[in-house]
Amino acid sequence: MATRRAGVPARWLKPTNRVLMAIQRSGLGLRELPVLTVPGRRTGQPRRTPLTVLEHEGQRYVLQGYPHTDWVANLRAAGHVATLTVGRRTERVRFVELPPAEALPILRAWPVRIPHGAKVMKDAGVVDDVTPDSFAGLVGTLAVFRIDPPG
Repeated sequence: MATRRAGVPARWLKPTNRVLMAIQRSGLGLRELPVLTVPGRRTGQPRRTPLTVLEHEGQRYVLQGYPHTDWVANLRAAGHVATLTVGRRTERVRFVELPPAEALPILRAWPVRIPHGAKVMKDAGVVDDVTPDSFAGLVGTLAVFRIDPPG
């Protein structure tokens, strides 16, 4: 049995993301799984990625699920401004990258509030366990963003 490198998404993730984006385009979008659209850093062409959003203490947050993800590099290159689409509703937003001290409570909340997403990260070898302590160990390694109005 072949093994995958730690921190590499499972092969099924890209096809699953395509299905989620099709559901969003049909108008049946899920509020907690919006589609991020940001220009590609090399081509400038729109790149779409479904994201899991955590609502915590009145704010929305997203977590970089894997090291070296294109959407994070594209977002940084675009000045942290992009759009999120849920169904037929699109909003322009600003992603504020949190410093480690502010990211820590979000990382600790992630496996408790989004256990399925946390399990996917465990299965990919990003974390050893689906616990707040294990996710706290990601501080400074994976980006955590707060979603704000474009300001």
